[in-house]
Amino acid sequence: EPIPFRAKVEQRMVETARIVHSVAGGTFPVKVIRWPQATPDGRRAVFQALGRLWVKDLPSGPARRLTGAPAGEMEFAPRLSADGGTVVYTTWSDVEGGRVKSVGLDGSGGRTLVDRPGHYLSAAIAADGSDLVFERGGPDPYRGRRWAEDPGIWRVRLDRAEAPRLLAREGSGPVFSADGGRVLLRSREGERAALVSLDLRGSDRRVIATSERAVDFALSPDGRWLAFEEGWQAWVVPLPPGPGPLALAPGMKDPPAVRLSGDAGTFLSWSADSAAVRWSLGPDLFEARPADLFPPRGEEAAAGRPAPRGVGAPALPLGWEEPCPPPATDLWFVGGRVLPMDDLSVIEDGVVHVRGDRILAVGTRAEVPVPEGAAVVDAAGMTVMPGLVDVHSHHGSSGGGVHSRRSWALEAMLAYGVTTIHDPSNDTRMFHAEAEMVRAGLRTGPRMLSTGTILYGAEGDFRAVVDSPEDAAEAVRRTVAWGGRSVKSYNQPRREQRQQIQRACRDLGVMDFPEGGSTLPWNLTQILDGHTTVEHAIPVAPLHGPERGLFAASGTCYTPTLNVGYGGLWGENFWYARTRVWEDAKLLRWVPRSVVDPRARRRVVPSDAEEYHHVILSRTAADLLRAGVNVEVGAHGQMQGLGTHWEAWSLAQGGMTNHEALRCATSGGARALCLEGEIGALRPGRLADVVVVEGDPLREIRDSARVRWTMVGGRLFDARTLEQVAPDRVPLPEGPDLDTIDGEAANSRCACE
Repeated sequence: EPIPFRAKVEQRMVETARIVHSVAGGTFPVKVIRWPQATPDGRRAVFQALGRLWVKDLPSGPARRLTGAPAGEMEFAPRLSADGGTVVYTTWSDVEGGRVKSVGLDGSGGRTLVDRPGHYLSAAIAADGSDLVFERGGPDPYRGRRWAEDPGIWRVRLDRAEAPRLLAREGSGPVFSADGGRVLLRSREGERAALVSLDLRGSDRRVIATSERAVDFALSPDGRWLAFEEGWQAWVVPLPPGPGPLALAPGMKDPPAVRLSGDAGTFLSWSADSAAVRWSLGPDLFEARPADLFPPRGEEAAAGRPAPRGVGAPALPLGWEEPCPPPATDLWFVGGRVLPMDDLSVIEDGVVHVRGDRILAVGTRAEVPVPEGAAVVDAAGMTVMPGLVDVHSHHGSSGGGVHSRRSWALEAMLAYGVTTIHDPSNDTRMFHAEAEMVRAGLRTGPRMLSTGTILYGAEGDFRAVVDSPEDAAEAVRRTVAWGGRSVKSYNQPRREQRQQIQRACRDLGVMDFPEGGSTLPWNLTQILDGHTTVEHAIPVAPLHGPERGLFAASGTCYTPTLNVGYGGLWGENFWYARTRVWEDAKLLRWVPRSVVDPRARRRVVPSDAEEYHHVILSRTAADLLRAGVNVEVGAHGQMQGLGTHWEAWSLAQGGMTNHEALRCATSGGARALCLEGEIGALRPGRLADVVVVEGDPLREIRDSARVRWTMVGGRLFDARTLEQVAPDRVPLPEGPDLDTIDGEAANSRCACE
């Protein structure tokens, strides 16, 4: 039985990091520059961004399109020929699949080199132009499994009519050796990553180098130098002669490895004469000359060596400001029950006036008269509320760096009224590449924010080693370089490491969304140390007065992710057991049946309501909300679009009113992302993110999923078809056949961290 006691405890609490930023503006910086390479004369660079190939005069010329590809075809993985006159690249079309193509550096002479539809991830041409090697990928959770047969490394002669020859079933990133006699590719040698070479028939396999965690290798054309990417950094090492493979490691001494990159380095390449090695980070290209980094034989080893944290090479900026002007919208939502959501007020027979990408006026019909002839959305009998904000949204990404034109996951979210997502664990380059396409109007979906790849403290090839404030600052800066405004500190085992990341975030103006790994002491120190949020449910429930008081005093926000609540049966299992999800026609229009059926039809055996732990967790969330803690929703990607509503419904199960739960899903999410000045509420001056719901979710909260119209940034979509209907009609282009989506791959990508 309870034994009353009192204890005096003193703790130092750090002010919560709240970094106000903006998602508005008529332009945005293009930061996701992929596969950049410089021409042999160093005067131009070729790269990919916004789904297209670009060429830019160095050092400061404007970026210009290299091809005139049609709107439905996207371009990836450019690679310059040895003479710099030709660019070989891959394409993807949701309707026609991918091809391997080439084009002259001046944009002329475009050719299709491989016309068989496929998932082509990379390609390279021999120095004499007679031979092509390419990587053909397998099924993908967004591109689908159509055209995914025969994955592997292939070679085809371009100077004669012959069928491509399979060289290897495994491996990636194939290129020719300088003499064209062998093919180099990334592979595995036991448990280690390896750079291997094959002859032109795919035999005589030779291992050049191995590494415990390297993710890329680049051999210089003359064979004297080897660059590799490991631990997020770019390194270069002289390649000694000899038959045996070289065992690589960062900071190795014999032969010595020199760190090239400052904060991080990727997309390794060499000049044609092997004199310069290049790498990039976000929109910037860097270059160093290995001969300048290594002392002549016999001299003191430290002489002329670069600093431990990189060579300090000057950056060549490749990015630019992309225009994204507001739409020419002038629209009135009239007659609905308006829920502003920055408080618990209700406006009956309300009017919301949108002009451009902003809300101009909100009030009753008497307060906001509608002029004769105005463009009107009749919301009578419906509920008008802000767009939903999913703070913990996972939707995974395509493999091999090649994403589809359309994304069923993003479209499902938009169809269910989710207008802003924050993904606290995704592939940095892939997520931000897609986010830039959405912002540029090249893809349909909600506003996209993400931490990118987590700052992972456990073992693995993407581990973020944080042993000093400098390490932490590097990790945060490399996230910012690709467009991130937040990081996720995850499984960093020592509080000191988590504090170092938090300090770096404060210094650099970045939010920190940590996860406690179902460990209460970690959660408590994250609150004490002023992290922006705590992600995932605090596992101990109920929380008592001291913990609730600590949380309320901190200002840290709480994202309980009840769909996957720690400590017992998850919330998603309750909704699978209590609703016939597999019969939801609207959901099945956007989410592949191969994703829906395994979860919905073969669900956890229904249990009594009291066995579902998420209800206990939601009671804690309600207690915290009443104590003054900001609570927001995060669906964890468990069922795209619909899962965000489940999260709000689960909050209502724990004692919140329907209005409070919906406020967590809108205004609460905006505040957690430090965007409450722009989204999350229907007020004049806010961005025009508006959802019209058929029914009254204040009375029956499940009505929240009955979304009829979704407006994001002033563009109005019919939630049944996702056709844009204002300011003008834009039909949704044809996308991948959902029946070809591999549900097992999609579920694993969406549900895990």
